[in-house]
Amino acid sequence: MNYMIALDLDGTLTNERKEITPLTYDTLMRAQQEGARLCLASGRPPYGMHPLARQLHMEEYGGILVCYNGGHIEECATGQVLVEKTLDEELLPQLVTFQRESGLALMTYHDDTIYTEQPQNAYVKISSRNNKMRIQGVEDFVHDTPRPINKCLMVGDSSLIPQWEKHMATEMGNRMHILHSTPYFIELLPPGIDKGTALTTVLEHYGMNRSQLIAFGDSHNDIDMLRQAGIGVAMGNAEDEVKAAADHITLSNEEDGIAVFLNQFAAHNS
Repeated sequence: MNYMIALDLDGTLTNERKEITPLTYDTLMRAQQEGARLCLASGRPPYGMHPLARQLHMEEYGGILVCYNGGHIEECATGQVLVEKTLDEELLPQLVTFQRESGLALMTYHDDTIYTEQPQNAYVKISSRNNKMRIQGVEDFVHDTPRPINKCLMVGDSSLIPQWEKHMATEMGNRMHILHSTPYFIELLPPGIDKGTALTTVLEHYGMNRSQLIAFGDSHNDIDMLRQAGIGVAMGNAEDEVKAAADHITLSNEEDGIAVFLNQFAAHNS
């Protein structure tokens, strides 16, 4: 079966303990053995995605990683980087201004480390746990963070996120792509970066088309991916806007929603 399965991670592939459940694991391994290619698509950095890729043996089956929502795309087997997009460094002082006005925390990733002026922030620590990355406090975010910077995040209480997402999007214009991936994370990306565009690039690279793509997601940053896929599947725990963009709705990430849908799909197409 020549098709691709694109999977968001948090809230989709993994449960609330950030684990792949046994049924979902077995289903995805069987799909790869039968010819499907896996693509993990997340706002996470590469370092935060490699362990799950290794767990799924994606290097053996030609899997691919869409990191930073598409700002970095790499093949698991070869390590070849297909896409590498970075933020315009001239925008960083404005982000620091937003951070200080909002009371949110500003952070970025590099290799195995999170860099931030707010190392004790609770939401920075959540990202650290999710990605199994260490936190490095810096005195001056603009000058002390290593380059290149693929993505920044503004993180904090969910009551602050909608207004600041809207405000920053208005102020930054077309210079940055801004969206939320969870109720407490605002993703700050190079313009033109989203999972849907990234998957178009991936499909073209492998000579495939959107009819061969099944995509699963639960959050706002998955909407473009679900619309791009021939079959877009929202998790049962997905935001309402995500469900509205999907072709199908499966069970939640706590109920093996991916496995349930793929097993039904395989039975229907056998």
